[in-house]
Amino acid sequence: MSKVLLDVQNLTKYFVAKRSLFGKAESYVKAVESISFQVIKGETLGLVGETGCGKSTIGRTVAGLYSPTSGQVLFNGGNVHAAIRGSNPLAMRRRIQMIFQDPYASLNPRMTVGDIVGEPIDIHGLATGGARMDRIYHLLKKVGLNPEHASRFPHEFSGGQRQRIGIARALAVDPEFIVCDEPISALDVSIQAQVVNLLQELQEQFGLTYLFIAHDLSMVKHISRRVAVMYLGSLVELADCDELYKKPQHPYTQALLSAIPIPDPAVELDRKRIILEGDVPSPINPPSGCKFRTRCRYVMPKCSEEIPQLISQNEHHVACHLINK
Repeated sequence: MSKVLLDVQNLTKYFVAKRSLFGKAESYVKAVESISFQVIKGETLGLVGETGCGKSTIGRTVAGLYSPTSGQVLFNGGNVHAAIRGSNPLAMRRRIQMIFQDPYASLNPRMTVGDIVGEPIDIHGLATGGARMDRIYHLLKKVGLNPEHASRFPHEFSGGQRQRIGIARALAVDPEFIVCDEPISALDVSIQAQVVNLLQELQEQFGLTYLFIAHDLSMVKHISRRVAVMYLGSLVELADCDELYKKPQHPYTQALLSAIPIPDPAVELDRKRIILEGDVPSPINPPSGCKFRTRCRYVMPKCSEEIPQLISQNEHHVACHLINK
C-alpha cells in the first residue's frame, strides 16, 4: 500500500490587503481557500495554474515559510507548523526543503558557493572541518558542478548553474520532501530539460518526493505522476498525469491543455483551441459560487449559488457542477 508522506487538509491562506487607521484588517487577499490533497512517498505531484492562482503560496506554506490561516499540513502524520513552533523546529525544517524560482535572487551574492551549500550543514550541525568540505564537494558533483566552483560567487555562473547550486543547497541536509517552486521558469528553454532530468536522477538516487510547481504543462507531464490544477486559490482537478492529459474534465483544465503547442504542423493547424474570455477575477473579491464561472462557457445558474466540491470519479477528482450532477 502506498504511504502518504504529505497530507494537506483544508488549507487556507489569506494575506492582509488593507488595514484601518488603527491597524485592523479591512480586506484580505484570499490566496488559497480550503485546499486538500495528498502526496505519496516517492512520487512527484505537479501543481499547475495561471499566475496568481496560489501555487507558490501553497508551496511556501507546505515548506513552513508561511503559517496557514486555517487548515493543517501533516508530514508523516505530524503537524508541520506545530513542529516548527515547537522546541525543535530544525528537525522538521531538515525534512522539507525548497528550490526557489529565481536562482539568482535566492542565492546570497556575498557568499561563495561553498558557503551557500555549507550553510545548512552548519545550521543543522551535520559536519565540520574536512568532513564538511567533502560533503560540499560531493553535493556539487551530484548536481553537475565541479569542486573548484566552491570558491566562486553566484554572479560567476549561468542561470542553469545557479539553479544547480540551489538544488545542492536543498540536498545538503538530506531532506525527504522538496518543494520545487517553478525551478525552471527563469531558465532558457535549452537548460530546462537538463534541470528536470537532474531532478529525476536525484529523486531516484535519494528516494525524494517532490511537489513540482510550474507553468509549463509539457514539462509537468514529463516529470509528474499526478497533476493538480488550480484556479484562483482553489483546486479544480486532480488526476493521474496520463488520465488528466488525455481526458481533462474541468473546463479550465481543457482550456489550459488546448494551449499546449503540438510539434506536428498538420495536427496543430486543425486543432481547435479554447480561448478563455475575460480576466481572472480579483482574489480580494472573488466571485460567489464557482470562481471560474465568469469565464466558463458552460456556466449555469447553480454555478453562482453553490461552491462545487472536489469529487472523486475513479481517482479522477473534479470540482465542477457540470461533471458532478
